[in-house]
Amino acid sequence: MRVLTVLPRREGYAPDRAGAIALLVSRLATPDDIVIGTEVTGTPLPGGQFFAITEPGGLHRWRRDGTRYRIACQREIRRHKPDLIEVHNRPALAYALSRCGIPVHLILHNDPQDMHGAKRPRQRQELMQRVRVFTVSLWLRRRFLEDLDDGPVTVMPNCLDLSTLPEPPAERAKLVLFAGRMVSDKGADAFVRAWSAISAQAPEWRAIMIGADRFRFNSPRTTFVDRVETDARAAGITLCGYQMHHQVLEAMAAASIVVVPSRWPEPFGLTALEAMASGAAVIASPRGGLPEVVGDAALLALPDDGDALERALLRMIGDPALRAEYMARGRRQAQKFDLVAARQLLQKMRDRSVKSRKSR
Repeated sequence: MRVLTVLPRREGYAPDRAGAIALLVSRLATPDDIVIGTEVTGTPLPGGQFFAITEPGGLHRWRRDGTRYRIACQREIRRHKPDLIEVHNRPALAYALSRCGIPVHLILHNDPQDMHGAKRPRQRQELMQRVRVFTVSLWLRRRFLEDLDDGPVTVMPNCLDLSTLPEPPAERAKLVLFAGRMVSDKGADAFVRAWSAISAQAPEWRAIMIGADRFRFNSPRTTFVDRVETDARAAGITLCGYQMHHQVLEAMAAASIVVVPSRWPEPFGLTALEAMASGAAVIASPRGGLPEVVGDAALLALPDDGDALERALLRMIGDPALRAEYMARGRRQAQKFDLVAARQLLQKMRDRSVKSRKSR
């Protein structure tokens, strides 16, 4: 079976700029899978065979609605002649490519009601009639089906290859870690505020922040980043900036506590899963798909609910037995998202879609 995976236009498929979608595609791709997306510098991620696509110029050069990217994708479809097309996070593109006469999967990683081509119930209804829809969490499935009757939307959670995670040290450092984009939605400023308030009560502990505005080394400076970093330095937090994914996992393996204080409803919450799998105790926001991911394996605290985040941090820092319990729970919870089961589910759905087309 020849599968062609279409990345979002701005998703970098390289180790130094990979986001959650690129990492998931790389993990799940078989050696024969074709992955297409915008050109990257250097060696692409290892999953599948990556082909950089070139958008057309001419009459299309000034289009800003995704037309040029769609035309480039159609060229690659004609070139590779796949049995199945998988489009990540772009409903309008998936709908357009469904006219190619090849089965299309649409894998949604974010709220479809914020996406071009899926904002209205009628658009989502039409999508289900043309493509097979997947979501990475039950919360996203509910968002897709809101104001619709129940439909054939499959939950296919993100996953990890647990066997490849860094080996944790014999004794973890007294370290609290924030790892994520330096934006308000991720609660970076809430983490700084909480640590500033409680650090005097935990003098033996350190706090570290990993992240930038974007998933790349040359991430732009913003007024939010400047303000948060200024406050973080004043609070004694170590700032590491953007780090590649393997470096983030190494930091999680060393940390005792990882905080995921998201304000926006996380569609899934890959950072929380990685932290649990790495053996850290997790404090997470109870929004979006995060409660599904962490189950009973994390303390839940809203980032702006009074001093809830501060109290959760002090509780986890001050009680070694509680911390050890949540570390153990996290490891067990992470087993539910192992790569092997995810690959089996994906292959089953791929086979079903291709066989369905052949029978028609």
